[in-house]
Amino acid sequence: MPAQAYAGKQCVCQLRKEICDQSCVQGMLETPLYIACLRLGGRRCVVVGGGDVGLEKVDGLLACEATVTLIAPQAREELAEYAREGSIEWLQREYRGVADLEGALLVIAATNQTPVNIAVFEDAERRSTLVNVVDVPPLCSFILPAIVRTGPLAIAISTAGASPALAKRMKREIEMQYGEPYARLAMLLNDARGWAKSTLPTYQDRKEFFEGIVNGDPDPIELLRAHVSDGGSGEDAVRELIARAQRERTALLTRA
Repeated sequence: MPAQAYAGKQCVCQLRKEICDQSCVQGMLETPLYIACLRLGGRRCVVVGGGDVGLEKVDGLLACEATVTLIAPQAREELAEYAREGSIEWLQREYRGVADLEGALLVIAATNQTPVNIAVFEDAERRSTLVNVVDVPPLCSFILPAIVRTGPLAIAISTAGASPALAKRMKREIEMQYGEPYARLAMLLNDARGWAKSTLPTYQDRKEFFEGIVNGDPDPIELLRAHVSDGGSGEDAVRELIARAQRERTALLTRA
């Protein structure tokens, strides 16, 4: 059960029940979530709340090159420094309503004030703006998963709000399992995409080409790992593996 929604505690959701009866989260774990990766570069994103959680959310948005507006009467010194250096816009005041969301792709409310959180949620819903109220899933149209990020790879772990602690454990385990070799393989395969698109005539041909490399023998991940252990990168071996696959595909097309 989400930390801020359990029976007997003061209501924190839009149902305004005074005392929580968990009705807002019934069926939450059965709700199918549409998983997507957003391009935020140059997009206006709003964070309401300038505390520790607000800082965490601002950092995440800046890492994705979003244009961030912070709304808070006070803020952590790190956030104030971001504003001074021009990395974010800081509206040093209380949240004032729907006009604060003008032009925003998404808004994150990171306050401990239930009326403010509900107002942000309802204003965002009226504008069809994506909204996340931290730790209150009933006030979210999207959930922020735990992220494992290595180079171009990003792996998201979500428990639909049921257990952030479990998501963090899974993140640690996935980080150990899928690390740098996978990121480097992704970049090497990306280098071959232009050749594949210009040479292989159909989607199925391209799919078989890349799957043959990724799932083939020798295993490109093992090549990368083996060369790391002896002081090399293994990239030359994988490039030769890709080149061999290209030659084989070209020969097949020629015979056809």
